[in-house]
Amino acid sequence: MNTSYQYPRPALTVDCVVFGIGASDAATRKLQVLLIQRDLPPFKNAWALPGGFVRINESLDQAAARELREETGLSKVYLEQFHTFGDPQRDPREHVVSVAHFALVNLFDHKVLAATDARDADWFDADQTPKLAFDHQLILTSAWQRLQQAVRQRPIGFELLPREFTLTQLQQLYEVILNQSLDKRNFRKKLLAMELLIDTQRKQTGVAHRAAKLYRFDRTKYQRLQKAGFHFEL
Repeated sequence: MNTSYQYPRPALTVDCVVFGIGASDAATRKLQVLLIQRDLPPFKNAWALPGGFVRINESLDQAAARELREETGLSKVYLEQFHTFGDPQRDPREHVVSVAHFALVNLFDHKVLAATDARDADWFDADQTPKLAFDHQLILTSAWQRLQQAVRQRPIGFELLPREFTLTQLQQLYEVILNQSLDKRNFRKKLLAMELLIDTQRKQTGVAHRAAKLYRFDRTKYQRLQKAGFHFEL
């Protein structure tokens, strides 16, 4: 059914803040964000978050997943809506409202490539990005703050790790996201007490240091416990 409206309406877009954990060396490991270099005005050649306009009959989540796939080649990644940005001056073209999402990507399994209206796509340290187009620096900062809250309340951080990981890798992931050091003994005690980690009975291979045990996250058990009222909290 076609409907006409008496009043003009803002345009609607989605933007995606894609996080990954970079570098294998613990001393240099940092939270990274995926940016695209715009190939069209406004802000042509500037770096920006992946995103674009929502199509008719397309949900916000569908639009975010499509834009991410079209501009970076990423698909089937964890994607969560977190905030709406509606300053009338945020886009020089017209009044554009953006519904922002953050995505979590395991860099071991996903490769990125620039496509459609993106000239390039690359990973940057989240705290050392180039000047971003539109209000994307504000969106990035807000996404990191929301991620810090979310990883303490839900086990979404496992999306950033390979399927099998060590306890040290898990702790380093939380330290990178939270931007703070964690007590090793307390961290491991709390995680293991939840009984959500599966000991694979295997150890690391090809490492210069003493090989550590490998674990997997028991997603099925977590979902079952969650239905029973279990609350993940770190």
